[in-house]
Order: sequence, then C-alpha cells, then structure tokens
Amino acid sequence: MRTASAGHAIRAPGSFGAWDGCAETAVIVAGAWVLYAWFAGDRDRRRLAFATGTNGLRIARVLYGLALIPFGLAHLLYVNATAALVPSWLPAHVVWVYVTATAFLAAAVAVLINVRAPLAARLSALQIGLFTLLVWVPIVAAGTKDDYQRSEFVLSTALTAAAWVVADSYRESSSQE
Repeated sequence: MRTASAGHAIRAPGSFGAWDGCAETAVIVAGAWVLYAWFAGDRDRRRLAFATGTNGLRIARVLYGLALIPFGLAHLLYVNATAALVPSWLPAHVVWVYVTATAFLAAAVAVLINVRAPLAARLSALQIGLFTLLVWVPIVAAGTKDDYQRSEFVLSTALTAAAWVVADSYRESSSQE
C-alpha cells in the first residue's frame, strides 16, 4: 500500500500509485463520515443535512465502494509484489492474489449498486482485517526495525477499523440482504 494525496492523482492521473493512496484515504474518510452521520448534533443536522443521517451514510458507502476498486486493481497490477506478501504457509500465492482482487472488485460493485451491499461491506472489511492479521501483525510481532513496515501495519489497522465502521452502517438495513 502506498499513500499519496489527491494532488498527486490530479497532477499525474496516469499514476496508479496516486489513486491507490487516495483509495486508502477514502476508506478512512468513509469510516469517519459514517461516524459523523451517526453522531451529528442538531446544529450539524440543520446546517449540513446532506452529510448527516441516511444521506450521509449513502455518501460514505459510495466513497467506500469507489475506494475498493483501486484495492482490487492494485492486486492485479502488482501480482508478484502482492504474492510475496502472502504468508508462506498458504499454498498458491498467485491464486490468492487473484481471488482477493476479484473479491475487492465484486464488493465494490455490490456496494455501489446496493445489491447485497451489507454482505459485501462485511466481507471486504473481513478481507482487509485478515490482510492486517496475516501480513502485518507477524512482521511487527517479529520486531521489525523497518519504519515502512510499521507504518503499513498502522495504516492497515486504520483501514480495518474504518471498513468495519462502514460495514456496521448497514446493521439496520441487514434485513434487506
């Protein structure tokens, strides 16, 4: 995972790394937006009605769904680099890369068109969480001195938390699955 600002994506729209970094930020913003939509006070609900309540949740979910697209594409564009992160005890590393890429892209479509969106949000949050647990926790637990790896662990943990917040935003509508 590489971080980049929206400015990088605007200045170099052909650079996938910039979009991938924007997607990471978008997941975290989507999680924060859900929390804001839930906990906005009366004043915020009056002044920023578009960003609160049901409408705010819808915006956050669309942002999350859009962010899942670069996650899936990153797996496809960086097959070898991603396969190298698959734990050694799992067989068929490249197959896992394609499976997870497909899962991210399918979840993106489901969330964006609101078909089985609660399930898709939960499964994508689980996938992000498993990535954190299976890739970054062992690296950090082994006592890495690499700042990049430690920062990736922190970022992946934040992405996991934000993804679960978005998935939880469907709790009341889960009967529609």
